[in-house]
Amino acid sequence: MFKLFNITGKIEIPPFLFGQEKNVSARIILSEDYEGIITRDYGFIIAVVDVLNVGKGIIIPGNANTFHEVEFTILTFKPTVSEVVEGTVVEIVDFGSFIRLGPLDGLVHVSQICDDYISYEQVGNRFIGKETGKILEVNDQVRAKIIAVSLGTGRSGKLGLTMRQKFLGKEDWINNDIEEEYSNKKTDQKELSEEEGASE
Repeated sequence: MFKLFNITGKIEIPPFLFGQEKNVSARIILSEDYEGIITRDYGFIIAVVDVLNVGKGIIIPGNANTFHEVEFTILTFKPTVSEVVEGTVVEIVDFGSFIRLGPLDGLVHVSQICDDYISYEQVGNRFIGKETGKILEVNDQVRAKIIAVSLGTGRSGKLGLTMRQKFLGKEDWINNDIEEEYSNKKTDQKELSEEEGASE
């Protein structure tokens, strides 16, 4: 999800930054050009972590800036399908809930909240499961699975999430799934032992 990449590029350093060290000037320009941008190759670029190398400046007649080849490291957030993520519910609307995952928000459609019939309660601004009584509200901490990634270019991207499967959703939902799984295993082991005893 969070990754470091070493990349190369070209920058223009304007005259008002000539008094700085080249690395400092380069970092200022790179931060403006890259931070907060979404690309298909790298995902959401969070920060320029380090400037590794700034080449010699080239001067072009009629242009006051100097042009440099640069090598630098970026920290990115690149979600992938089937990845399990954790985040906070930041908004609930009638068609689903938005989960904050670091620098991006993902949408859990109402049909993907849990394996139950879910109703939206406008007064309490929450979702309630009909059979299970599960409740989802703003500020809840949840675990979800990424089912769709659509990262364009610029500053927008879309993530589709699900919490319908076992061991996803709020912490108490996950704990209930673990207890149920443990209970089922104990029952299976007991039945197997009884069958083995009867066959002897």
